[in-house]
Amino acid sequence: MKMFKGNFKAWQWYTIIVSMIVYSIFYFVRKNFSIAMPGLTAEYGISNTSFGIVIAIGSLVYGFSRFINGFIVEKVSTKVFMAVGLFLCAAANFCFGFGLELSYAITGVHQGPQFINMLILVIGVTIVLNQYFQGCGFPPCARMLPQWIAPNELATKMSIWNTSHSIGAVIAVVICGLIMTNMGADMSGNSSIVAQITGNLAGSIKDWYNIPHAEQQAKIMSYATHYGAWRWCFFIPGMVAVGGAILALLALKDTPQSVGFPEIEGTQTGKDALKDKKGAHKGFLNHMVFRNKWVWYFATANIFVYVLRMGVLDWGPKFLTEDRGMNIKDASWSVAAFEITAIIGTIFAGWATDRLFKGKAHRMCLFSMIGSVLFFGIFALVPMPTIPSICMLALAGFCIYGPQALIGIGAANQATKEASATANGVTGILGYIGSALSALAIGIIADNLGWNWVFITFIITGLVGALIFLLMWRAPRDGYKRAQDYTNSLLNEQKQEQDK
Repeated sequence: MKMFKGNFKAWQWYTIIVSMIVYSIFYFVRKNFSIAMPGLTAEYGISNTSFGIVIAIGSLVYGFSRFINGFIVEKVSTKVFMAVGLFLCAAANFCFGFGLELSYAITGVHQGPQFINMLILVIGVTIVLNQYFQGCGFPPCARMLPQWIAPNELATKMSIWNTSHSIGAVIAVVICGLIMTNMGADMSGNSSIVAQITGNLAGSIKDWYNIPHAEQQAKIMSYATHYGAWRWCFFIPGMVAVGGAILALLALKDTPQSVGFPEIEGTQTGKDALKDKKGAHKGFLNHMVFRNKWVWYFATANIFVYVLRMGVLDWGPKFLTEDRGMNIKDASWSVAAFEITAIIGTIFAGWATDRLFKGKAHRMCLFSMIGSVLFFGIFALVPMPTIPSICMLALAGFCIYGPQALIGIGAANQATKEASATANGVTGILGYIGSALSALAIGIIADNLGWNWVFITFIITGLVGALIFLLMWRAPRDGYKRAQDYTNSLLNEQKQEQDK
C-alpha cells in the first residue's frame, strides 16, 4: 500500500470499499436460501410454515449473535474476527448443500416422511449455524468504520458502505436465480418425479387449482427440468465466501493508528484517560448504550423496519411465484430490482441526512418509513399489471433501506465510536426479533389467509415504525458531548478522591 502512504482519504476509501466487498459476501451466503426455497418446496413439499419457523429461529440466533459479538469485537482484531466468521459461513453453506446426504446418513432412507422431516431438521440446524456465524460480519464493521469516518460525514459514507447489504443480496438473487434455471438434472422425462413435484406444488400453493392448466404445467416442468439445482445455490456461494475470508484477513486495517494516522478529530471521548480505572469500560458502555434512550428508540424502530425489509427479502421469490404468477427467474430479477433501488435509496438517505437534516438520521428515517408504507400499500391494494407492480415494490425498496442503514449509523453516533459495536448489537438483536416475527407471521398468514393479508400487515407495521421516528424528532445528532460529560465527571470524582 505504498501508494496510500500519508494519504488518509485514500486509506479511508480503501477501508470502506474492501469492507463492503467482504460484507457483501456475507449476504451472498445468507440470502441464497430464499432463492432455493421454491425448489425445496417443489421437490420435497416443505411448507411456508416450516420455512417460516426455520427463518424465524435463524433470525433470532442472528440477532443474539450480533448482540454477543458486539461485546466481543470491542476487544479483539476486527479483521480477524470478520475473516473467521465468513469462513464458518462457507462451511455451513457446504453442509446445507450436502443436506440430502446428511439426512440419508442419519435415517438410512432416501424418501418418505422420515427423510423429509430429517431434511427439515438438517436445514434448520445449518441455517441456525450459518446465522450465528453471520453475526460475526456486521459488529466488526460497526466498530471499524467510525474509527475511519468523522461524525459529520458518517451518514453519507456509511450509507455508501451499507449498500453492501443490497449488493450481496442482488448477487445472491441474480446468480442463484441463474443457477435455479440453468443447473440441476433434467428429470422432466421421469413420470414419478413429475408426479411428486405436481403433488408438492398442489399442496403448498394455496390457490393452485385456480391457476390455468398451462401455467401449472410450466411451473412443474421448470422445476423438473432443473431438479436439484438448489444445492448449487449453496456450493457456489460457499466457495466465494472462502475467498472473501482470505481477503478480509489480508487486506483490512482495524484503525487509522495501525497505519500511522492520528485519531480523527472530533471523535475524542476521553475514555482513554479512564483506562486504568476499574470497571471504566463497562461503565462507559452502560452510560452510552444501555442508559441512552435514543439508542433504545432506534433499536425499537428497528423491529418494524426489519419486518418490512426481511419480509420482502426472505419471501419475495415465494410470493411472486405463488401469488403474482411469475416463474422463478422473473421473480429473482424482481427481487433484484427491489435491492438495486435499495442501493440508490440507501445512498440518497445518507446524503439527505448529512445535507438536509444536519446528520440527524432519525428525521430522514421518518420520511422514508412514510414512503415505504405508501408504496407497499399501492403494491398490495391497487390492481395493476406486472411491470407497474414490480415498480411499486422497487420504490418500496428505495424507501425502506434508508432506515435500515440509518438506524445503525444513528446508533453508532449516539453511542460514539467507543461503543458503536455494542449499540449496533442492541439495535441488531431487536431488528432480528422483528425479522423472526416477520418470518413466522408471514409463513402462517400466507398459508391460511393469502399473500394480500401479508401486505396489509406490512402497512400497519410501517405506520408504527414511522410513529417511533416521529417521537425522536428532537434527538441530538450524536453522543460525543454526552460521552465527554460522563468521562469528565468520572475524572472529577477521581481527582476529588485523590485530593482527600
